[in-house]
Amino acid sequence: MAAKELERAARAVPKNVAIIFGVTGLVGRELAKILISTSKWKVYGIARRPHSVPIQSSNYQFISCDLLNPQETAQKLSLVQDVTHMFWVTWASQYPLDTRECCEQNKGMMRNALNAVLPNSKELKHVSLQTGMKHYISLKGSSHVKEVCFDEECPRVNEGYNFYYALEDLLAERLAGKVAWSVLRPCLLMGCSSRTSYNVMGSLCVYGAICRHLNLPFVFGGTRECWEDRYIDCSDARLVAEQHIWAATNDEVCSTDGQAFNAINGPSFTWKEIWAVLGDKFGVVVPGEDVFSEDFWFAEAMSDKKQVWQEIVEKEGLQLTQMEDLASWEFLDILFRLPRKLLGSREKTDRLGFTMRCKTLDSVLHCVDSMRDEKLIP
Repeated sequence: MAAKELERAARAVPKNVAIIFGVTGLVGRELAKILISTSKWKVYGIARRPHSVPIQSSNYQFISCDLLNPQETAQKLSLVQDVTHMFWVTWASQYPLDTRECCEQNKGMMRNALNAVLPNSKELKHVSLQTGMKHYISLKGSSHVKEVCFDEECPRVNEGYNFYYALEDLLAERLAGKVAWSVLRPCLLMGCSSRTSYNVMGSLCVYGAICRHLNLPFVFGGTRECWEDRYIDCSDARLVAEQHIWAATNDEVCSTDGQAFNAINGPSFTWKEIWAVLGDKFGVVVPGEDVFSEDFWFAEAMSDKKQVWQEIVEKEGLQLTQMEDLASWEFLDILFRLPRKLLGSREKTDRLGFTMRCKTLDSVLHCVDSMRDEKLIP
């Protein structure tokens, strides 16, 4: 082979190999798309269920795997021996977040994955863990923490159970100062997926489609504080994916002691500011002064709408989904009635050089367009 052909072949071989656990979720799918868009990466995507829209790339391999099963995990990942970067963007939601069972289940999943990956991947450089800003508060809702804007140095909350802490401790133990690792803490994730629990945009899109189909008013049900105040930060899934890659490949921030980063859009927002724009995007009636209602509960209002959603799917020729594949009404009721503000600082990430920001309204509208492009919503 001529020298130039050898040089071209060498350039074509990916220099980095990623394994993404939770590849079908909001951030996982964005991570995969970003990484395989460059010839520098080969990607293994791990999830229990396949993509609703398959990723087509010679540099991508999907592996269906139940990470709760240690034997299956060991068997299916036994041939994955060239990983340089591991991304953990999944979690098990079978048990309530504040329980010992939730901690043990999520720790068991990660332990099974590490047992399969670490012995075989001698070139592993970095592990990136995604948790969230619930790191800073009691999951039981009774914390007396007074911070209004949480930064990465805020101490753990010594109350109840939080599986985020269990995963961080497991990584510190298993990597033992030999492999660099980071923790990203997004807040309210915004992205496009039919494989995600607590999917705020999926819930809002289904709600908007049902309101339009039945000519119902597009009402915000929640507390006045959550409606009018800057109450929670949002995290665009594309931004979080880019920040994962930044933290995993930037030698100046990589640390074998673990580095934590808030992963949030930047500019704060209120639901009151964006609700009418969102309603216009859905083509629904936003009912003026009656748009806000403390008496409106999504779980109650949508409890009998499963058949309506099936009618919409059939009429519009959408992907075949059940309403619960996209929407979680209980989650919306909790989100719009949060007992305390959940806002974070971007000072650390900005100072260290990750300056990508997103306007939440832009994130919202992008999600709607993406879900329409994938025929998930009308």
